[in-house]
Amino acid sequence: MITIIAFVAVLGILILIHEWGHFIVARLSGVGVERFSIGFGPVIWRYKGEETEYCISAIPMGGYVKMMGDDENPIEGGRTGVVDPARSFNLKPIWARFLIVFAGPGMNFVLAVVLASLAFMIWGRPVVPAVVGRVTEGSAAAQAGIKPGDRIVAVDGHPLQYWDEVQGAVQDSRGKKLTLTVVGPEGERKVEVTAQRVAGRDIFGDEQDYWDLGARQAVSDLAKIGEVIPGGPAMAAGIKPGDIVVSLQGQSIGSWDDLADAISKRPGQPTELGIKRGEGMVTITVTPAPSGPDGKGRIGISHAVAPGPGAVFVRSNPLVAVKDGMLKTWEWTYMTVKGMFKLLTAQLAPSNIGGPIQIAAAAGEQARQGLAYLTLFTALISVNLAVLNLLPVPMLDGGHLLFFVCEAILGRPVSLRKREIAQQVGFVLLMMLMVYAVYNDLSRLDVFHRFFR
Repeated sequence: MITIIAFVAVLGILILIHEWGHFIVARLSGVGVERFSIGFGPVIWRYKGEETEYCISAIPMGGYVKMMGDDENPIEGGRTGVVDPARSFNLKPIWARFLIVFAGPGMNFVLAVVLASLAFMIWGRPVVPAVVGRVTEGSAAAQAGIKPGDRIVAVDGHPLQYWDEVQGAVQDSRGKKLTLTVVGPEGERKVEVTAQRVAGRDIFGDEQDYWDLGARQAVSDLAKIGEVIPGGPAMAAGIKPGDIVVSLQGQSIGSWDDLADAISKRPGQPTELGIKRGEGMVTITVTPAPSGPDGKGRIGISHAVAPGPGAVFVRSNPLVAVKDGMLKTWEWTYMTVKGMFKLLTAQLAPSNIGGPIQIAAAAGEQARQGLAYLTLFTALISVNLAVLNLLPVPMLDGGHLLFFVCEAILGRPVSLRKREIAQQVGFVLLMMLMVYAVYNDLSRLDVFHRFFR
């Protein structure tokens, strides 16, 4: 029930805001709106306003705004009758039509910023004090004399409290020398340290350099998985975010470092992991892939850091929250575009495409963790919806925008017949994609595998 309620709430908000963007900009541009519908197909509820009919339709996988004089939507009813030329969508200037169509995905971006900002203002984010928990032997931090238990209170004279502030300063240094003010058992001292460039990988497995002191924050020792890289061995084996690895090849795993070290020594070797998932236990076999110049094994997971004692939730003031909300929305947008590009260029397996069942399952999981998590999840899906709608595919907003660009270049609209054919082809392609996404969703369910075994 929680999953169903969360899914309906998330999907309803996203569709409502998207279509409201089209609706409000159309009204502001002087275009008449005949129908505002949440969902497609047969109407199951309607309210007739002064000019606009507001509907809820049977298929809740989208929505539409039917504007006066818009003859470009054969799927939803074809050509309209005679309308006031001053209120006709097709007789408005290109820039006005462009804004009306762009307003849908544009409002999804705005929604993401608003939701992320609210989450940072109302619930805040978990942070841990800038206390060193572990120092890698031979690292820059070790050479500077930094020890476990030291608290970093300033970088280059700028006071700080939390570990993420330390990390931000280290990345911004780009390898320049830093002066850290450190408090330990012997009192306060200043140390000079230069971060080392380290080869790493992003969520998609692409190589990405970052800067590292070799000092780690104080965290719990659970080998809990945070992210699973799409297309990696872990995802292929069925490992999920939130899983806790408790054994490897029958040997107990006491910390994330134990897990990372053990996996790195087993490139190309099937490896049996004992995993705690919820209240139960599962056994999964995964084969680490050789990675990097050293050929060490990697399975494509990241650590879900469980803060140690002293962790707190810090709320941002409105200005900082909005700034962070915008930055987070940009980060999600970049990752979504990159992921779609990798899917289109076959750098990611098509099995990573998810549909409504996967969204529903994820929404339910986030709802069970709390309203803060569900709010951020809704913001993330809103970004995904915006980017998807901007793809230059007929039937999507991006397809309409492409037609407007062609019209601006050619000096005349693309013929109605060509637009209708393009939209029909686009409709078929989107239905094929939806069917494939649902198939992927079902293939992830154990009941599906048992049924077709």
